[in-house]
Amino acid sequence: MASNMRILVHKNSDSLHLKLVGEFDGNTANELLDILRRNITGVRRVFVHTSGLTQIHSFGREAFVKNLTTMSGHLPRIVFTGPWAGRIAPNRTGPGAWVV
Repeated sequence: MASNMRILVHKNSDSLHLKLVGEFDGNTANELLDILRRNITGVRRVFVHTSGLTQIHSFGREAFVKNLTTMSGHLPRIVFTGPWAGRIAPNRTGPGAWVV
């Protein structure tokens, strides 16, 4: 993960909130995916909050989208929020998918 990057994790009832702070790179993408894998049991929705991001590296986004797409059958609905949501979210919506 980028040295200035943090992912804050908060879980309440059936929702998981992930706040991204700093620069989103390839290592951050892998860490975010790992956090998703470890925390989705019993979760109906995941909120990825992007307001704390300062930059998204294209390689990080590509790695995140590629690997998230392969996990999509095992994931709850993912909602991306904040000013960077459209830049990080995969280009797909629908039931059980991700939305911006």
